[in-house]
Amino acid sequence: MTGLDTELARTFLAVVAAGSFVEAAKRLHVTQSTVSTRIQRLEDDLGVALFVRNKAGTTLTTAGQQFQRHAALLTRTVEQARQEIGVASGYRATLTVGARLGLWEDLMLRWLPVFMSQAPDVAVRALVGFDEDLMEALILGRAGVAVLYAPQARPGLTVEPLLEERLIMVSTRAKPPREPQSDYIYIDWGPEFFAQHSLAFPNFVGAALTVNIGLPGLQYLLTNGGTAYFPARMLREHERAGRLHRVPGAPEFRLPVYICFPSKSDSTLLALALSTIRKVVAEVSSARLRRA
Repeated sequence: MTGLDTELARTFLAVVAAGSFVEAAKRLHVTQSTVSTRIQRLEDDLGVALFVRNKAGTTLTTAGQQFQRHAALLTRTVEQARQEIGVASGYRATLTVGARLGLWEDLMLRWLPVFMSQAPDVAVRALVGFDEDLMEALILGRAGVAVLYAPQARPGLTVEPLLEERLIMVSTRAKPPREPQSDYIYIDWGPEFFAQHSLAFPNFVGAALTVNIGLPGLQYLLTNGGTAYFPARMLREHERAGRLHRVPGAPEFRLPVYICFPSKSDSTLLALALSTIRKVVAEVSSARLRRA
């Protein structure tokens, strides 16, 4: 719909909220005749009467009640689009980059200053979500690139392996058993992890606590004790401090991380984002190898 249609919808909602054309005009900082003209145009476009006018104010007709939901949806959609793709004042462009919450720490937070130093006139919108949400954002064009664990093969999108996480069982106990026990916390690292975990622990029937995001799971573990699997990159500080201990003999799992982006794009902005993400990942991977 056009910007004018949006203006008419906003005026309609203002009249509904205010209860009269006079009060709506005050809220919109326009004249009453402007409000009347807009509502008349809207009613002409729709071919129905939206309000019953009387001395006490206005009430919605049945058609008006039906249109209210559509008007609210339209204005919310347009406002969301402004926030997501609009360019902030003082910047030439906006890039939306998505990643799982567990991948922002240590990886994407390292990437942000690198990219922003090379493109200081580009505003970045950081999108945090689950893999399904990130894929939807890519498909709908609300994100330009995403880093995730379990991408979906979709036409028009390229899925490229980026790195491999090493998941390690750790515990707050110094000598824990290698099999999940009553204090075991299951961290849902996605379908790939679930498949590997099921093969390694065929007798595992479920944990008392399951957490679908790594960081809250780690915080709970450190506060309340227990055993769980986490990427090695999240554990270094806690292992050095003696807060967490690796479980001897417990299987390790490999969890691939992917970068997903539009296949047919000649955007120099996207090219810069991809090259800098790959560079940061290479540096992080090299540092891990040196520490190993």
